[in-house]
Amino acid sequence: MAEVDVNLDHVIPTTILPTYSAKLLVAFVSFVCFAHSYDGDFVFDDSEAIVNNKVAGIVGRADLLGALFFLLSFLGYCQAFRESNKEGTQFSTFWVLLSILLSAVAMLCKEQGITVLGFNAVFDALVIGKLNILEIIQKVRHKDKSLENIGWLKNGGLLFRMTLLFSGGATILYMRWRIMGTGPPAFTEVDNPASFADSIFVRAINYNYYYSLNAWLLLCPWWLCFDWSMGCIPLIKSVSDWRIIALAALWFCLIGLICQALCSEDSHKRRILTLGLGFLIIPFLPASNLFFRVGFVVAERVIYLPSIGYCVLLTYGFGILSKHTKKKKLIAATVVGILLINMARCITRCSQWRNEDLLFRSALTVCPLNAKVHYNVGKNLADQGDQTAAIRYYREAVRLNPKYVHAMNNLGNILKERNELQEAEELLSLAVQIQPDFAAAWMNLGIVQNSLRRFGEAERSYWTAIKYRRKYPDCYYNLGRLYADLNRPLDALNAWRNATFLKPEHTLAWNNMIILLDNTGNLAQAEAVGREALELIPHDHSIMFSLANVLGKSQKYKESEALFLKAIKANPSAASYHGNLAVLYHRWGNFNLAKKYYEVSLKLDPLAPGTKENYNLLKRKLEQLQTNSV
Repeated sequence: MAEVDVNLDHVIPTTILPTYSAKLLVAFVSFVCFAHSYDGDFVFDDSEAIVNNKVAGIVGRADLLGALFFLLSFLGYCQAFRESNKEGTQFSTFWVLLSILLSAVAMLCKEQGITVLGFNAVFDALVIGKLNILEIIQKVRHKDKSLENIGWLKNGGLLFRMTLLFSGGATILYMRWRIMGTGPPAFTEVDNPASFADSIFVRAINYNYYYSLNAWLLLCPWWLCFDWSMGCIPLIKSVSDWRIIALAALWFCLIGLICQALCSEDSHKRRILTLGLGFLIIPFLPASNLFFRVGFVVAERVIYLPSIGYCVLLTYGFGILSKHTKKKKLIAATVVGILLINMARCITRCSQWRNEDLLFRSALTVCPLNAKVHYNVGKNLADQGDQTAAIRYYREAVRLNPKYVHAMNNLGNILKERNELQEAEELLSLAVQIQPDFAAAWMNLGIVQNSLRRFGEAERSYWTAIKYRRKYPDCYYNLGRLYADLNRPLDALNAWRNATFLKPEHTLAWNNMIILLDNTGNLAQAEAVGREALELIPHDHSIMFSLANVLGKSQKYKESEALFLKAIKANPSAASYHGNLAVLYHRWGNFNLAKKYYEVSLKLDPLAPGTKENYNLLKRKLEQLQTNSV
């Protein structure tokens, strides 16, 4: 019943091309598909995973790395039986253990990587050991006593290998538990609506519909979206929903394939279908919601590994068709056509991932009901400075999801900048009412209340934001501005000092400290703060400018001049830099240079406050000196 077969070439069909040529062909097709995106921007969650991630950017390759080590683990397991021929044993324990180690690496890259152990077990029992499920079923029906003897499991070392795989998987899961804990991530209803449904029927029917969508994306990857949450796929709530047909079609095909894989009298067919279905189903199980709730409805990345099984089944299907028809050229043309169509789709999709504008807009046609899609389009437009269009998309995001606090927060920010303070306050108040621990919304609400001169409410909002996010330098900065407006300089300085402690490169907080100390006549302290800031941020021209002003008032003209000139070199278009350097020269008695920099400042900004008056004073002084000399 369980005869070990160490010759795997007939189980995993090889190409008719020489190996070297096949590798070149695959490399060429891959290059054509993805070459268009090599110089694309970092988009969507690349910002957090790669650009702003200081530990390692390789996290952005989690799915690829997970698939790589999954396949290496599987190939290592296959190698255990190839090595047995050389060693004269039934299998190589070394390669089995190496396969388990590689599965651990696969899991460290991506959690679904551990499913390779289950895949190896199924592959071993049904393909290597040629376990015939149909035969076992028949023996169970006839109460065959041979099943009571487990010798058939021990034959060929199958039981020992299953024990190794199970022990290895249990050890890996235990280590994962020790490192990361057992608590599942906290997901919300918008991430996976079906998992929050009260009815078991609604949950089950929608989970199965999600499976059919994933299967359809493998067959026809035309509708692709960077995010499928937030109403992208409405829930099926009754059997009258026409989408039930998709579930029936999926299970009709799957059950047919599984029956053939387990019960076909053709052992070759059983092994090929087992391999294909194993790749298709087993790596997908962690995303199936069967064992735990997942944080997505559909995620195209989780069908990356299952696509291997799809390719095996598709190739096998075309092989069967080719054997039973005389129109072999038509079959070959169909295969080439499918390959070209998928290449074209891949190239198109890569083009859409080149920048966020293309990516987000491509999702509008696929998931027009997805609030997150509208939110991201709006955010991108806001970053580009198109506030009017951004407001339109933010409003649509809030309409689609009235509890979308991030959209409310961003819309409130734009309205605040446009001085539409009343509506901004309403939106931000609603956001913190829906999510009381939303620190950013509390801070922005405080800014709006400060602008409305409701200082007491603003102070409470700022402190509430800090309560929920203790390390919040921007909030401390805004709190300091509030205290400065209330003429509470010590409180303002403390708030800004907290901001710079939490974020040493917080330029605005450093500058405000220097300016406040300067304005209150504490020049020595202002100078000390300015020097401290410049040590931490040595190339910041605004701090050079603020410190230069303090040094000028302290009559340290030479050092002040050097800092002004460095600031101007870094930012030559700042009229105030030229104007204040002119004031320095004016005080210093270097009237010609003062005249030169006043004129440059007025050329850059003819309405610069105080500059024209100072320039006129200097001209009168120069005229007076000229008259006296005559």
